[in-house]
Amino acid sequence: MSKTAFMTAAEAAALVKNGDTVAISGNGAGMTAAEAILEALEKRFLATGEPRDLTLVHSLGLGDRGDRGTSRLAHEGMLRRVIAAHFTWSTRIQQLIREEKIEAYCFPGGVIQHLLREIGAGRPGLITHSGLGTFVDPRHDGGRCNARSRDTLVELLTLDGREALRYKPFRVDVALVRGTYADTRGNLSAEEEAVDLDIQSIAMAAHNSGGIVLAQVRQVVEAGSLQARSVRIPGILVDAVVEAPAQELFYGAGYDPSVSGAKRMHLGRLKAEIPARLERRIVARRAAMELRAGASLNFGFGMPGGIFGVIAEQGIEDELWMSVEQGVHNGRMLDDRLFGAARNPEAILPTTEQFDYYSGGGIDIAFLGMGEADAAGNVNVSHLGGTLVGPGGFIEIAQNAKKVVFCGTFDAQGSQVRWTGGQLQVAKPGAIRKFVDAVDRITFSGDYARQHRQEVLYITERAVFRLDAEGVRLVEVAPGIEIERDILPFMGFRPLIGQVETMPNAAFV
Repeated sequence: MSKTAFMTAAEAAALVKNGDTVAISGNGAGMTAAEAILEALEKRFLATGEPRDLTLVHSLGLGDRGDRGTSRLAHEGMLRRVIAAHFTWSTRIQQLIREEKIEAYCFPGGVIQHLLREIGAGRPGLITHSGLGTFVDPRHDGGRCNARSRDTLVELLTLDGREALRYKPFRVDVALVRGTYADTRGNLSAEEEAVDLDIQSIAMAAHNSGGIVLAQVRQVVEAGSLQARSVRIPGILVDAVVEAPAQELFYGAGYDPSVSGAKRMHLGRLKAEIPARLERRIVARRAAMELRAGASLNFGFGMPGGIFGVIAEQGIEDELWMSVEQGVHNGRMLDDRLFGAARNPEAILPTTEQFDYYSGGGIDIAFLGMGEADAAGNVNVSHLGGTLVGPGGFIEIAQNAKKVVFCGTFDAQGSQVRWTGGQLQVAKPGAIRKFVDAVDRITFSGDYARQHRQEVLYITERAVFRLDAEGVRLVEVAPGIEIERDILPFMGFRPLIGQVETMPNAAFV
């Protein structure tokens, strides 16, 4: 006899109590999001004022920068604390953090997922090198993101003469997870989802903490109709299932078998999506020159997403081994709000396993975004312009890849460049410098990179820099760009300058 109950979203939402710690699955624009249950929770709070004082835990950003995703919980009084890795998809939560209305702790995405796995296994927290030297290191901010956040959730250890961080465990009262199907015994399959994420670890953390697991699915099927290998969460872990027939693959998009891996789409019909904006196109083309056949490659959210179009244009997908933190390997990677999924993927792993691969040094070359960089080679992508963005999986990836290629515009806010007659001209410099004397927060540590002999490049539309033993070195400039006129006046520090090459013309086509 199954212990799993089948109920409405409103009935599931009624099981969440004041003060509960709620861990949720989800990524970007609605991937694996239990949106019907989140909506029911919001409706209950607006109608009754409960549940109150929740702690929200999630490893990757989720929402539409509007009403959905984690914004469903972004009401004063409903949330007391958030522990997360990425925040840009919920401007409402970002505002609550800025206004000091909730506590906020930001950790790397893989750390949160692995910590939930450790909680589920009953172990004494997560011990890892991930985060050393960054803003989550207790010698810096310890992951605290506003003045209201005072607790110590991470501590520094020394093991066998090496530094490590211990992220402390906590009780998980409620897991909100999503799959495609659940059978009448409560077994849950994510077989038609874009990604699996960490749904099993979340469920285990709640179940073994003595909490409850609430699952949303598109359809309930008869027991025995799911293939055993497709079951991601066994029914013994699932307390309640909510059937939501209108469940979407992404916000506003129906199910697509070429994204879930069930069918292969004829990609020849799809036009390569080369970035339209000149600066992003230049960066994508120049960064693509660092690709190496057979290497294990990772791509981050934002500017690096433009490289996918260059790869498709050149038809070199089969020569590369690409992956993203959401667990997808190869295929035609999707960008922007659908980042993390792909058409015709070759493999879709649980993200906990993907982060194991990354943390252990499995990436040869990582292409990542760059909010700001400083004279020490540090990069900040997590705290920009007074707003908490969060690193997502950036820290595990950047810290452990053998080579890191940071991609970003040279400056920001109003910057204008033109490509005319084989020359790049700066029509208007940006109001915000991205190369600063010292970054606001350290999301990537230049010192850590040097200690571990990482190769590091910083690619912009105007110039390319390299991290070496002495500091940040200018190694290339775009055709038509003059260092004294177009580079140095707009940097917060003077880079090392020796022999400077011209960026290849192919980057500007």
